[in-house]
Amino acid sequence: MLESATSLDPALRAGEASAAAAIAAGDSGPTDVPQTDLTAAAFFDVDNTMMVGASIFHFARGLAARKFFTTSDLIGFAWQQFKFRMGGRETDYAPTTGRDTALSFVAGRPVAEITALGEEIYDELMADRIWAGTRALAQMHLDAGQRVWLVTATPVELALIIARRLGLTGALGTVAESVDGKFTGRLVGEILHGPAKAHAVRALAVQEGLDLRRCTAYSDSVNDVPMLSAVGTAVAVNPDSELRDIAKDRGWQIRDFRTGRKAARIGVPSLLGAGAIAGAVAAGVAYRRR
Repeated sequence: MLESATSLDPALRAGEASAAAAIAAGDSGPTDVPQTDLTAAAFFDVDNTMMVGASIFHFARGLAARKFFTTSDLIGFAWQQFKFRMGGRETDYAPTTGRDTALSFVAGRPVAEITALGEEIYDELMADRIWAGTRALAQMHLDAGQRVWLVTATPVELALIIARRLGLTGALGTVAESVDGKFTGRLVGEILHGPAKAHAVRALAVQEGLDLRRCTAYSDSVNDVPMLSAVGTAVAVNPDSELRDIAKDRGWQIRDFRTGRKAARIGVPSLLGAGAIAGAVAAGVAYRRR
């Protein structure tokens, strides 16, 4: 399916590749919940929406504990990542900076190795960080017979692990190229964020026969306004201040499960941990050419 994602627009290509990877994964969701409403679905952002903090940061912590990174790897991009996280805005950071640095040392890593690590690290560092309120919202859609996908800048392999552990249908995530079971060091398009998420949702909707007017999207970030605007119902979950203002202006629903904690303080990693995020971005991402 990779060959079908040929757009020159990196965001569009990333979205198309993410949808292709989600379909190729073949997940159909929990078998004990019948899918009776096949034209409606729900799309959930992960970081600070479904999970407390950044999933890629938790993954990076697990990789660092396993000596996956060297000191020189971390020093090379720690400062850029620190500014990005402390600023809290993707527009303050050029994704290609951290991406290219990260891919330089994951190239050649086996996909199977990273996927296995993702399974372990989910159990160790992520399972206890799922927002109960958001998980209940996802279950509401499943109980209504609808499919539920995660949509995240997190590597698609890690995103699929999270979705499967939560009993969801599948996941759209950042896609990197692999050949013969190993990473090539190249992304397909770009990191799945901002407009790329909306492209992924639209591409998946075409493939799955969804009516986006009947679909719902959930996110905490103003960066996801394109995705939220692509569906009939938008819900701001644990929103940052800018998204909260937009949600109020547009009449979108707002759900906040933070019990008083400030958005800026949730999931903000240390300087060293922030540097590890860039390395992990490519570490768990894979697209298997078929």
